[in-house]
Amino acid sequence: MKKILFLCAIIISSSIISSCSPIVQGAAAVTTVATMNNDRRTMGEILDDKTLYMDLGNMVNKDPMLEDAHVNFNIYDQAVLMTGEAPTENTRDYLESIVKGKSSKITQVINEVEVMPNSSYLNRAKDGVITVQIETLFFDQEVFHPSHVSVLTERGVVYLMGSVTKREAEHATNIASKAKNVKKVVKLFNYLMARPAKEVERDNKRKEEAQKRAELEAKKAELEAKQNELNQQLYELGSD
Repeated sequence: MKKILFLCAIIISSSIISSCSPIVQGAAAVTTVATMNNDRRTMGEILDDKTLYMDLGNMVNKDPMLEDAHVNFNIYDQAVLMTGEAPTENTRDYLESIVKGKSSKITQVINEVEVMPNSSYLNRAKDGVITVQIETLFFDQEVFHPSHVSVLTERGVVYLMGSVTKREAEHATNIASKAKNVKKVVKLFNYLMARPAKEVERDNKRKEEAQKRAELEAKKAELEAKQNELNQQLYELGSD
């Protein structure tokens, strides 16, 4: 039976393995308008990455030469990361060759597929848990937006992709390395000299709007306090 699963993990609920369900990572994980609005890729680039992800998945699933392989893909800005296991070195090399020939837009192929027996469903589940844990931790910080860093975990090794500054890259790496059961963190970033000007301008505008709202709320609270004070004075005068 073909055992090629694209970023599939067993969802563990109440400490019981209940099912195998796709945990979509990386380029295929853009599911909300908010995330897409904060992504540093253009809408066209996001679509290209998602399309390539699906095309590679379909190609590998239908290839009898890869019948006994387990392959995961993560794609960011047409750079393709491959992880998983292959039964032989020839299978691994064959996989890389057909991926490279799939699209002229591919900028890089990073082959991290190991020649070894396929990982177990339980181990893939553990990888999925690590990925979700890291993505959750990314929401609890303010150095970068979670959509800027794509995460894939294979046999406890965490791969990070995205277009980030060195400061953002180091912060993301430190966070990922602190997650439970992480063996190693591999950085596969496109490094930016500085944050995009439009992004900085947008964030500054949001801060200004937030400050204005805070000032209005403070002014409102002050006026309400004065109103209450006047009402109390009127009450006391009426009681005399």
